[in-house]
Amino acid sequence: MSDSASIFAGATPLAARMRPNTLAEIVGQGHLLKPGSPLSALADKPIDGKLGSTVSVILYGPPGTGKTTLARVVAQMSHRRFVELSAVTAGVKDVREVMEKARVDRDLYGVSTLLFLDEIHRFSKAQQDALLPGVEGGWAVLIAATTENPSFSVISPLLSRSLLLTLRSLSEEDIELLVLRAIADVRGLGNKVSAPKDVVASIASLAGGDGRRALTLLEAAAMSAETRNAGKKSKPTVSTADVESAMDRALVRYDKNGDQHYDIISAFIKSVRGSDADAAIHWLARMIEAGEDPRFIARRLMILAAEDIGLADPAALSITVSAAEMVALIGMPEGRIPLAEATIYLAMAPKSNSAYNAINSALEDVRQGIQSQVPNPLRSSNYPGAKASGAGVGYIYPHDDHRAVVAQNYLDERLSTREYFHPKPIGEERDLVERWSRLRSIIRANKKGNK
Repeated sequence: MSDSASIFAGATPLAARMRPNTLAEIVGQGHLLKPGSPLSALADKPIDGKLGSTVSVILYGPPGTGKTTLARVVAQMSHRRFVELSAVTAGVKDVREVMEKARVDRDLYGVSTLLFLDEIHRFSKAQQDALLPGVEGGWAVLIAATTENPSFSVISPLLSRSLLLTLRSLSEEDIELLVLRAIADVRGLGNKVSAPKDVVASIASLAGGDGRRALTLLEAAAMSAETRNAGKKSKPTVSTADVESAMDRALVRYDKNGDQHYDIISAFIKSVRGSDADAAIHWLARMIEAGEDPRFIARRLMILAAEDIGLADPAALSITVSAAEMVALIGMPEGRIPLAEATIYLAMAPKSNSAYNAINSALEDVRQGIQSQVPNPLRSSNYPGAKASGAGVGYIYPHDDHRAVVAQNYLDERLSTREYFHPKPIGEERDLVERWSRLRSIIRANKKGNK
């Protein structure tokens, strides 16, 4: 066994060992760490036993950007007691107990508490409500972290009492700095392995802006290099092959439970709507590789067919329904094929949202109280005494006309000239433009104001 083997034996993960101890060691978030910034103020040491800032903060950003690290560093530098709660294990009772202890520690012992909540978006409304007295009273400084947009996952009272700070994905240059630091630092690999520039760049590229992922990949690649170099006196050198052997599916940059879920499906929908089959297939592949529920993808395709293609190609709806049924029957991975077929078909199909616009326009009228009374000829007449009340009287049966269409009031006089459906001269819907114009002129021939 090589001398370097000891650097891995029984060691905590490299990413944990390389956690920064000061704000100066944190990379990639310079926009949040300038002198006088809220985080810098929170990290200031007490002066004459008194702390400066006690503002609560919500850190919003992708995984691996340093949210947990920032909270720990702020607590350490400001000499605050650090308490961490998890949404998975902590209930409302636990939250209240932490806040009450923080109040007692502050009032009786002059000890300030920093409460860190990771994944606050997973906390229920009741759990978040339990935080409010402590935040409002200044019993503890709250630093909460989330990968999801806080506007959708954090209650308004808590949002209004906290500063929202957005963390950025680390650049490849930031990642390279982290990797090189981890190789050299005694807390990390202590220069017991080496890595050429191209290997460091490869790790940075594969990390996708996630510092923790980069260090995990480096550690695995270094282990591979050490194993390959066993029995040799030379220092192990991490190769591209070592990095490739260490890479796995986790390196796919997609969090199906976070913002990425919404961003990727949004890109998918907009690519299909924009008729870019290549882009649509790329986003489909991203979702499939990340383990997205194929039934969810199939549902989105059905909605797309109805909303964005509509009457321009009515067959699109049948194709997406068939794809959804096939996915349900055969599952994955074969289900990727009908999903791909439906995606490409929809992307290449002519687009029309006339049906979508028609129902939305009609719904807007209904919600504003612009509603038609049922004209007497259209009322049900299948009951005794119906005719005496005028129900069904005057109804003209369209099939009695050679055209199978007649002049008739299908809406009351108030809405007699209302128009909701406006067909577009696109695809198969092109034929409906003239047809609907002819039909409307016959149906509404007896309407005032009809042109």
